[in-house]
Amino acid sequence: MHPIVSQLLGKTNVGGSQCITAAAALLFLLCLGFLPSVDTCPRYCICASDIISCSGSNLSVLPFDLPSYATRLDLSHNALTALPTDWIPQRSDRLTTLVLSRNSISQIEVNAFTVAPYLLHLDLSSNQLTVLNSSIFSGLKELKELLVFGNQIIQINPGAFSDLHSLQRLYLSGNRLKAFPLGLYMEPGGPRNLTFLDLSHNRLSEVPVQTLLSVTRQGGIYLQDNPLVCDCALMALLEYWIWKQYRPLVDFRGDYPCREDSRTGPICSQQGMWDIPLEAQTYQVEPGKSLTVPCPGLISSTQEGMFVFWVTPRTVVNSSTYDSSGHLTVLPNGTLEIQGALIEDSGTYGCVAARGRYYDPFESVEVNVVVGNLSTASSNGLSHRSGAEHFNTAFTTLASCVVSIILVLLYLYLTPCRCRESPGEGSRGCGGRAFVLCSDPRDIESEQRRSNGKRVAFLEPQAENSIDIGSPKTPAIYLGHVTTEGILKNGSRTLGQTLTDPTIVLLLYKVKASCFVERSVFSWTKMP
Repeated sequence: MHPIVSQLLGKTNVGGSQCITAAAALLFLLCLGFLPSVDTCPRYCICASDIISCSGSNLSVLPFDLPSYATRLDLSHNALTALPTDWIPQRSDRLTTLVLSRNSISQIEVNAFTVAPYLLHLDLSSNQLTVLNSSIFSGLKELKELLVFGNQIIQINPGAFSDLHSLQRLYLSGNRLKAFPLGLYMEPGGPRNLTFLDLSHNRLSEVPVQTLLSVTRQGGIYLQDNPLVCDCALMALLEYWIWKQYRPLVDFRGDYPCREDSRTGPICSQQGMWDIPLEAQTYQVEPGKSLTVPCPGLISSTQEGMFVFWVTPRTVVNSSTYDSSGHLTVLPNGTLEIQGALIEDSGTYGCVAARGRYYDPFESVEVNVVVGNLSTASSNGLSHRSGAEHFNTAFTTLASCVVSIILVLLYLYLTPCRCRESPGEGSRGCGGRAFVLCSDPRDIESEQRRSNGKRVAFLEPQAENSIDIGSPKTPAIYLGHVTTEGILKNGSRTLGQTLTDPTIVLLLYKVKASCFVERSVFSWTKMP
């Protein structure tokens, strides 16, 4: 009997026939199928909220009823050997994580994962998979992370990753792959934003260098502990990665061949290398014209037949596929030729070649190409960095100007000093705090305080008790000759002394030039 009905019928008859009638109605509705069944935790499993763990239960067969509330299902450390299409009897739209690691799975039927279309994390590691068949992951368009390391995979058929549009991280380490899975990047419908690929501890003897130069600009590919053949193309790739401080290589540098301390690699025409430091250079060409860019560090006349790759802003080209009719062509001597240059060709170009040398941090194997005049380069990737620097400089200047104006206003309106004049006496109590800087010294002599050509300077105040009450007014500074006509700083300066204090000169310059405190803004009147 249904548990709800059993519970209701087993209650004490409180209320007489009304309870019996209600129980009978519930039983009738249940028989008609109107009441849903209650999800229960599967046998041999542990359920906690929306997590179901059946790990280590020695399960060898599926399916079983999966509660509809489950978002994470752990079936690791069991004895499963296959995954059929009906491994769960009904579709689960809430399941996002499926862990099948540490089993003996050697076969996965096509469309086996269509019953869980919203999986984000799938763990098939440490099983006995040997081949990834076409459409094996069909339906997993939302999957972001796939773990298949620790299997025995020797082959990946075309279309195996055709539905994994959202895949970002793929772990294929510890298998028996002999060929690089180019289908991940070449086949339509495959991953569009793969940022992590682990192919370490496989049996790869060669890798597509040109493809790796293209795809590693967006993500990391780990290739350590593979029996890679150390040829000139691979040496060029590893040298370029070392110069770029490519993390998958730097972190496992000792597990790669062709290291700089290795003596087993080939000598790739080292006699054709310059020993001078490699400096970044800029080449400019008008739109529609042709441009030749030599590879930094190579002596063109001795590099015939050498593998040279050029990483351009849009693609990667190499010297082995010479095509004189192409827009971007690498000549046999390693020189890049741009025919009919376009504005979008502007950017940074990297020359990848086996130079057989250790690069200093300040050396550069890249060059800058500008199509058009330098003023139009700001619309291209070449000037993104300089544009950011100009913005930072402008912002800093504006901020300092605003702060200076605020300090000016605070000094003018919040200063505790007030000048008082008594009949027959000069100014008292102001010391050397402020001086009216006039373009004409005669304005001071006549005490005519006009606003034309006047500026404000702030000087260190004098001690109040050091001012002679009977002394005349301190003359102003004449900016035309930058002299201290009466600037008395602790009694160390006298009339006519040249203004040489760098702090005061810098302050005067800032007030006059940086913040543009014009006479129209600050017009002086006689202080009370």
